[in-house]
Amino acid sequence: MTATLDLIISIVKTPAILVALIAILGLVLQKKSFSDVMTDGIKTFIGFLVLSGGAGIVSGALAPMGKMFIHAFNVQGVIPNNEAVVATVLVTYGSSTALIMLVSMIVNVLLARFTSFKYIYLSGHVMIYMSAMLAVIMSVAGFSTWPLIILGGIALGVADTLMPALVQPFIKEVTHSDSVALAHTGDFGYFISGVVAKIFGNKSKSTEDLKIPKSVSFLRDSTVSITLTMVVIYVILAIFAGPVYVGKMSSGVNYIVYSIIQAGTFAAGVYVILAGVRLILNEIIPAFKGISEKLVPNAKPALDCPIIFPYAPNAVIVGFFSSFVGGVLSMIIMITLHTVIVIPGVVAHFMCGATSGVIGNAVGGRRGAVLGAFVQGIFISFLPLALIPVLGKIGLGNAMFSDSDFGIVGSYVGWLGQAGGTVAISIGIIAALILFILVSVIVSSHRKASLNLNKEIGKENA
Repeated sequence: MTATLDLIISIVKTPAILVALIAILGLVLQKKSFSDVMTDGIKTFIGFLVLSGGAGIVSGALAPMGKMFIHAFNVQGVIPNNEAVVATVLVTYGSSTALIMLVSMIVNVLLARFTSFKYIYLSGHVMIYMSAMLAVIMSVAGFSTWPLIILGGIALGVADTLMPALVQPFIKEVTHSDSVALAHTGDFGYFISGVVAKIFGNKSKSTEDLKIPKSVSFLRDSTVSITLTMVVIYVILAIFAGPVYVGKMSSGVNYIVYSIIQAGTFAAGVYVILAGVRLILNEIIPAFKGISEKLVPNAKPALDCPIIFPYAPNAVIVGFFSSFVGGVLSMIIMITLHTVIVIPGVVAHFMCGATSGVIGNAVGGRRGAVLGAFVQGIFISFLPLALIPVLGKIGLGNAMFSDSDFGIVGSYVGWLGQAGGTVAISIGIIAALILFILVSVIVSSHRKASLNLNKEIGKENA
């Protein structure tokens, strides 16, 4: 039983295998030939491995940058890093985490099948992070095993269906279609970024249409511009950190040369991500058609955030730095207010900032990309402060959950527990499920009314 459970958990938390199996299921439901099923399934699998490899390269290249920043400016505090905190949590809450995740996937599919929100959450690696956080918070509140697993699964299943729906209007503007959705733990922050960009932005001026003199036209190539931008940032940080400190990481390589290599590695990682995304999109969307027609009508696959990077490569870098500036400003405010200091985590600001930049650019142009990502940077800096008190002993460590959905879902459940223990959390989760279903009914009624009105207008015009 344990071995079977381990196998299932390993599959669902590995996006490359999970999404490939979903693609194969979709193709089988469409009665495609064995050859097509094998070809498209394997391409989807490889596409996700390419994407994951690119994300790993980017994270690896950003790690020295974060260390240089902390050393150069001599700051100490909590670093938002999902991987670090989850590694700690799984030691104690591993089984509860895995079972919460499984229940949440069942709840997600049922909600997608029977409500108006047709989003199947396929980012298994971030689902396990959210499951881990809920396992900690609900255990600290006093839940026994099975209520914790069932209610935690319901809470996560509702969140995994609701969050992609929240940000989908902006994703449609990015992709110019309604065939794919966004499944990432920064979804609520992307929603806020999109709203800010829409209100204060100017859609007519895109980050991808920058006017560049002919003499520097090489900057039009996104790989070149990303590399040069990162070289400047890396070299400046290396100078501030000093050759002695950087030399400890460079294994004898000159600290300036080391910085240039890391900047180039970062750009190479982004290039690999974009290649992986293109491969996945070409395969998963046609394959998912079988599922949306047979099992969950009109369902949409919700995928990880790099899926939108190819739509605006310049906005990726603009969003990253705008978010990071928001994180630095937030850190200065925390130092001034003598609160716990949240140090800007460059990986979190890259993933969330870049995604916010692409969304901000789609709905508000250059200004939208800058402002949307900047607000996202502030948002993910202050949200951990609300989360720390409800996480028990792990909330006092040097690492903390980073992205916005952790802060929103974790604070909702955690602060209910602080106010009324297990009873308050149970009522809060059931209330959230009922509210979600009511909103779905209202949305469905509104869509039917709009459809009937359009039919009436069509008849009159005919």
